[in-house]
Amino acid sequence: MQELIKAEAGKDAAIPNHAEKRVTNLSKKLRYIRENYFLYLLIAPAIILTIVFKYIPMYGAIIAFKDFSTIKGILGSEWVGFENFTKFLFSPNFGTIFMSTLKLSFYGLILGFPIPIILALMLNQVRRAAIKKNVQLVLYAPNFISVVVIVGMLFIFLSPTGPINQVVTMLTGEPIGFLSDPDYFRSIYILSGIWQAAGWSSIIYVAALANVDPELHNAATLDGANIIQRMIHIDLPTLKPLMAVTFILGAGGIMAIGFEKAYLMQTSMNLPTSEILPTYVYKVGLQAGDYAYSAAVGLFNSIINVILLVVVNYIVKKLNEGEGLY
Repeated sequence: MQELIKAEAGKDAAIPNHAEKRVTNLSKKLRYIRENYFLYLLIAPAIILTIVFKYIPMYGAIIAFKDFSTIKGILGSEWVGFENFTKFLFSPNFGTIFMSTLKLSFYGLILGFPIPIILALMLNQVRRAAIKKNVQLVLYAPNFISVVVIVGMLFIFLSPTGPINQVVTMLTGEPIGFLSDPDYFRSIYILSGIWQAAGWSSIIYVAALANVDPELHNAATLDGANIIQRMIHIDLPTLKPLMAVTFILGAGGIMAIGFEKAYLMQTSMNLPTSEILPTYVYKVGLQAGDYAYSAAVGLFNSIINVILLVVVNYIVKKLNEGEGLY
């Protein structure tokens, strides 16, 4: 009986102790915030911008489930449920547009992902600072060229009378319709994108390699390791966590390809491969004025991105010993 009384007394004592512990932790957090308030002030603009431009606009996604009318407004429009989604899923263009988007993004990720890593590994081996800076300047410069200028350069170089086709004509006797043939669109789009973004994307890997202890390379050199072996056994393990995160983010945004470049490169003859979800949303939404239908297509695209992000993160965590995005 006495043991039972002691046990009950222990339970009663544990409750205030637990509550007291929570109050203590809360007071510590509040004290830390008061002492470091300037850190929260620094991050406040980013939080506010994220809420205003990322979370508040989510309210507009409601029109994807409505027969939206600009006169009635979002709340006044008739609720139609998944009608806009089924309309898109069973449309004759769905398969072509979806696969074009998926192929363009997937090939771009697979071909473009290793290039910045290779560039970073090569730049890390350049010991003369002046040469390294000049090479980095050349590699980073294309990132600051606008998409409109890039597409204009493509039209100039790949036109039937452009310099590339002049060489092709000398060799084969006739020019190639690079910008009119659907078979060439993906290659041109992906390769030009790699040329533009690879150098800039390598910055994060170059910064990570700067933290590698030089003594590791010196010790490996003394043991007879060549440059390739040092890259494989020293540099790549350092980049492994970063590579996992960037790959997950890239795969998560595989369907979030921008429409500007694809839209500017479109011609009436390469539409079978150049028509992708973002350009389709732009045409049916802003040009045709079917806002509800275009919102449904855009929301479908976002849902696919979220699913891919979760799946790829799970796979990478399994293959990478628990290291993932979250």
